[in-house]
Amino acid sequence: MKIFPAIDLYEGKAVRLYKGDYAAMTVYSENPVEIALDFKAQGAEWIHLVDLEGARDGDTPNLETIRRIVQESGLRAEVGGGIRSIEVIEKYLAAGVSRVILGTAAVTDPAFLSEAVARFGEHIAVGVDIKDGCVAIKGWRETSALEAFDFCRKLESLGVKTVICTDISKDGAMQGTNHALYDAMRKELGMQIIASGGVTDITDIKRLAAMNLYGAIIGKAYYTKAISIKEAIEVAK
Repeated sequence: MKIFPAIDLYEGKAVRLYKGDYAAMTVYSENPVEIALDFKAQGAEWIHLVDLEGARDGDTPNLETIRRIVQESGLRAEVGGGIRSIEVIEKYLAAGVSRVILGTAAVTDPAFLSEAVARFGEHIAVGVDIKDGCVAIKGWRETSALEAFDFCRKLESLGVKTVICTDISKDGAMQGTNHALYDAMRKELGMQIIASGGVTDITDIKRLAAMNLYGAIIGKAYYTKAISIKEAIEVAK
């Protein structure tokens, strides 16, 4: 299993939200590049980046910060947050990003999703954020009528190779992750599944790795020093 340490970006800073609430934001670093270099020093190969302003408003306000992170760390990066056009995907890929994560637009604009997968293949992932069994959109502020597993099966039929699945109720709460959800997804879907939200301690990593998931994202647990990235990578192997 691959470990994806995460940096959420807001105004060029590394921050964390609590359950997606912009009013409950903690700033962890004014220099996200330094954090990426620490991930690299601990053995990470990938980094998970989210442009929180992009997620809320669209556009790419943290593009230059992301470009610097990719260039200076040498890590393979996946990026999400408000990606709603082919032009934005091309901007991120040109900046050296390895995989672009579609969120709201994958739900609200099926034609865009189909075109993106057809043009960019495995460089496209989809973030499936789950609230009460349905897919949440628009920075988690709205819940669609789409049942999460139905949506994932549709993604698989389109040729999407990777989904990043977040249980919103667990995100940033440091109360453990939703193991039952990821185990069910692994059994039902033939895609690469990345677990996101609520990875709290090394026991979570051990349990997810035992399921043979493709990957797990470590966010707040890194910043609060509850998990060492180096140890997580060792356990995930």
